[in-house]
Amino acid sequence: MKRIRQLIVVEGRHDTAALKKYFDCDTIETGGTSLGENVIEEIRAAKEKRGVIIFTDPDSPGNRIRNEINRLVPGCENAFIDKAAARTDKKVGVEHAAQKDLEEALENLVVYEDRPEETITFIDMSELGLLGGENSAQLRQKAGRLLHIGFGSAKTMKNRLNCLGITKEELRKVLEENE
Repeated sequence: MKRIRQLIVVEGRHDTAALKKYFDCDTIETGGTSLGENVIEEIRAAKEKRGVIIFTDPDSPGNRIRNEINRLVPGCENAFIDKAAARTDKKVGVEHAAQKDLEEALENLVVYEDRPEETITFIDMSELGLLGGENSAQLRQKAGRLLHIGFGSAKTMKNRLNCLGITKEELRKVLEENE
């Protein structure tokens, strides 16, 4: 069983149970979308001592939690799982993912940094087909999966790409290599 040094922030006890099936790890459960100050303080302390991986569900509430934690506790690592890999007929969540998908997500961690300059614009995204086109959502989903940054709206994707310093040419290359 692979040991994970960092504490993993998840949404609930079912996520914790799923991860502990396959990994020797410790988690912090947010208990939903309303992050209390005690949870944020626990995450801050964990980041200083062991590091933190944010691993929330690939849905809107999960993205809100992830964004709030990244805003309040900068420098956390982020693990993303594709929505298709974390869903049942009725639900979506980390707890529904297979071991190989969880392993892949935890092997491809991303840290967001505030960058003074924009590396990619909405115009760039439009030219690459990630915005305003018939298949834009599918292309954003593909880019998110290939770059291990999850899926989101055009605004979310642009913010994530800029936080990682990914340029238009780098993004074009990733998309072209995986056609």
